[in-house]
Amino acid sequence: MTNNSMTQPSTWRFLAASAAAIAGFALASVAQAGECPADKRGVNVTKPGPMAAAGVSDTVLVATDLSKEKLAVSDHQLRLRRLVIEPNGIVPWHSHEDRPAIIYIISGQIYEHASNCSVPILHQAGEATREGNGTAHWWQNTGKETVVLLSADILHDANDHNM
Repeated sequence: MTNNSMTQPSTWRFLAASAAAIAGFALASVAQAGECPADKRGVNVTKPGPMAAAGVSDTVLVATDLSKEKLAVSDHQLRLRRLVIEPNGIVPWHSHEDRPAIIYIISGQIYEHASNCSVPILHQAGEATREGNGTAHWWQNTGKETVVLLSADILHDANDHNM
């Protein structure tokens, strides 16, 4: 008679429960990364910051005119940009009132100073964050490493040169 512990239902249940617990802890840590603590949230709790960019490049990698797509949203573009923020670099104060975006941090770490959070929010490589209506903010690289991020946004005003 062979004793193969992997064929016993209790072993499989234990392994499944362990995997679920590990996945839960991993997902919980990702969900908390780069977020404003609940007790620091508010409306206009951070005042506007720097209005000029410093040590940052903004390159549009690709853009799509949404008026020519099936959803036919006139005067809007979906675009993907790469921002490179040097040490001590600043992405100036701007609003996402009509320009939703999703940011993915490729390398480095950077602080976001958001109007709806009374403390700076640290974003690190491998994290993503969304920017939408109600978000006005500026970003600052206080580290010694260059920060690279991707920004996918929907641009309404072609004259909006905010980052």
